[in-house]
Amino acid sequence: MVKVSPSILSADFVNLERDIRALGPAGADYVHVDVMDGQFVPNISIGIPVVEAIHRISPLPLDVHLMIDRPLRYVERFCKAGADILTIHIEADTQENNLEALRRIRDLGVRAAISVKPATPAEAVLPYLELCSLVLVMTVEPGFGGQSFMADMMPKITEIRRYVTEKGLSCEIEVDGGVNEATGRTCVEAGADVLVAGSAYFKAPDPAAFVAALHALRK
Repeated sequence: MVKVSPSILSADFVNLERDIRALGPAGADYVHVDVMDGQFVPNISIGIPVVEAIHRISPLPLDVHLMIDRPLRYVERFCKAGADILTIHIEADTQENNLEALRRIRDLGVRAAISVKPATPAEAVLPYLELCSLVLVMTVEPGFGGQSFMADMMPKITEIRRYVTEKGLSCEIEVDGGVNEATGRTCVEAGADVLVAGSAYFKAPDPAAFVAALHALRK
């Protein structure tokens, strides 16, 4: 079954606890938490104290996506704040530092993950796959919600799926950016396991029905 990870970037921040608690009854699988530093991406969102607070009330595992420069400096603190999955970006630091960051995440009992921007080729994930429980493919430029889905990223998803299968790894492929029921189907057909939905989930007339529709894309 396809997993659904609603992005709280599109939630009502005045009523954030309400919106997060509602994810469980809606049938979602993860809570996607976008952390932006204003340097790696041109936007600022939330930080460690908010992740700690979300962890205390979340009915679901926290899928924390670090869109920050040199994440090695902060991965231990985000793990201790309550991340269940912690994603760093390939483009945010050197390969050596990224590998060390993934090792530290794993050593703390958290699922380590790597993400790639649209311009980054599929083969860039190869040095990291053995350390990863998840690979996140961006289908928009990271930094802002509500952008249009980039269908030309589908070959990248398929290629990463091939790498994972050939290596016999247990590694989910997640897609983030412009995901709705129609684009979600396209992602799943390309090889995705987890769909991040922000605006489409929080603006849905019936969020539970929306989640059920995504779950049904692959039985």
